[in-house]
Amino acid sequence: MSKERELVNKLTKKRYTISTAESCTGGLLSGTIVNVDGASEVFHSGFVTYANEAKERWLSVRHDTLEEHGAVSRQTAEEMALGCAHAAGADMGLSTTGIAGPGGGTPDKPVGLVYIGCALHGRATVSRHVFSGDRASVRDQAVRAALDLAIHCLDPEEDSHKE
Repeated sequence: MSKERELVNKLTKKRYTISTAESCTGGLLSGTIVNVDGASEVFHSGFVTYANEAKERWLSVRHDTLEEHGAVSRQTAEEMALGCAHAAGADMGLSTTGIAGPGGGTPDKPVGLVYIGCALHGRATVSRHVFSGDRASVRDQAVRAALDLAIHCLDPEEDSHKE
């Protein structure tokens, strides 16, 4: 079973809704979820907030967070996940923020660095990843990791890395 199918099934079973907040994946995560038949029962909305101003306006990411930690940070991913769930009135918020490349990396924040946030009923978890490959590959890997994190947040005792 695909990860997106597994996520939609788990959300449906629990009667939870999900909203996404994407920066580096630019809608790819939302599109992957809504490709699953039955996703309309659980998918509430998706925000593509590439610009910092959009993160602040639509997701309530604090300006101070962006100034102090940057758009690509654990703190921003957490606020994006919490913000999209709140803005949409969804049970779960799932966020991605990172540097897909090929440019934009620094020694502290290399190309391929992605933070993924998952908020469920107001409690957030963030994972950090450094993916390799070209821009499309980094984005695809970020989507897979986001689906894994969401599944784990729904059932933390289960191993979400099984195929």
